[in-house]
Amino acid sequence: MTAELIEKYIETKKAIGEPVSIFFKQRNSINGLFVQGNDYESLKAKNFWRIVHESKLAEWNKTKDIGLAKLFSGTDFTRLK
Repeated sequence: MTAELIEKYIETKKAIGEPVSIFFKQRNSINGLFVQGNDYESLKAKNFWRIVHESKLAEWNKTKDIGLAKLFSGTDFTRLK
C-alpha cells in the first residue's frame, strides 16, 4: 500500500483511537495501533510505520513507551481493516 492510502486510513481511525487489523503479503495479519513518535513524518515519507501489537496495548496505554512499537513497511501491507 502507498503511504498516502495508509495515512488517509489511520487519520480516520486516530480520531477514534482504535487498533486496526493489518494484512500483509508475506506474513500473518496482526491487530495493532499506529503510533506517532518524534520521527513520524520522516518515517511516513519512507512508508514506514510504528505499530504497537494488541498484546502490548495495555502497557502502551500506561507508559506510552515507543519501545513497545515495531517498525513495519507499508509496502508489505495489502489491506487495513
